[in-house]
Amino acid sequence: MTPAPPTTDQPIVALSGIVKHFASGTLALDGLDLKIAPGEFVSLLGPSGCGKSTALRLIAGLAAPTSGTVEVSHHQGEARSAKAIGFVFQEPTLMPWTRVRENVRLPLTLTRAPATESDARVEAALARVGLTEFADSYPRELSGGMKMRVSLARALVTDPDILLMDEPFAALDEITRFRLNNDLLALWRNLKKTVIFVTHSIDEALLIGNRILVLSPHPGQVKAELNAGHLGFADLGTQPFELLSRRIHELLFADTVETALVNEVHRGA
Repeated sequence: MTPAPPTTDQPIVALSGIVKHFASGTLALDGLDLKIAPGEFVSLLGPSGCGKSTALRLIAGLAAPTSGTVEVSHHQGEARSAKAIGFVFQEPTLMPWTRVRENVRLPLTLTRAPATESDARVEAALARVGLTEFADSYPRELSGGMKMRVSLARALVTDPDILLMDEPFAALDEITRFRLNNDLLALWRNLKKTVIFVTHSIDEALLIGNRILVLSPHPGQVKAELNAGHLGFADLGTQPFELLSRRIHELLFADTVETALVNEVHRGA
């Protein structure tokens, strides 16, 4: 069972009335509102193109909204800083010419952290993701799952308050994905980070999220908020798991089914 997050009146992430237009004219988000408490593990679930990744980029400060407000703070309520956020992208963008240890060290190198402090942080991050014995390997020598672990270690090395994950396991095989989901959940329980995890997999959202925010098709809005904190890996295939899965499926596909039925009626008329 996934533990409940700590209660707080002050969210660590708050998005209010977010509208995001791209230069091409595409409307990615239209009136997105969400609040996330410190220590929560929130899954953003929705179809491709609904603005999930855009929402993460706004939270990270990598993009600005067209309108609306984005508020991000430390657990202590201080304003956001570079240290506050770790980002794991869909692809583990590692430097192929250098070893795993130096790939993990990169954020500390960019911030000019002292060498002794950097060494300790790198070794701790590698240990957390089970890569200590591969510290001197090159990315080309690693499997896809191990490369993603390196990317996760690099995001953790600055000890961020918030961990943003943009479909990090989507390209991996099912067995590796299942194992990494389980390991990520164990890390979250141990480190008590705030995790915002983007996925288009209903099962993945149910397995690892305390709370699931279901986004509508393009342009993205929060269509529903569901509690999945009572579910875990041991609940796969059980009635509670299947009932919530079916509910999410209905939320994601009801509009599509209704539109298809309307079109079918029109064609038959």
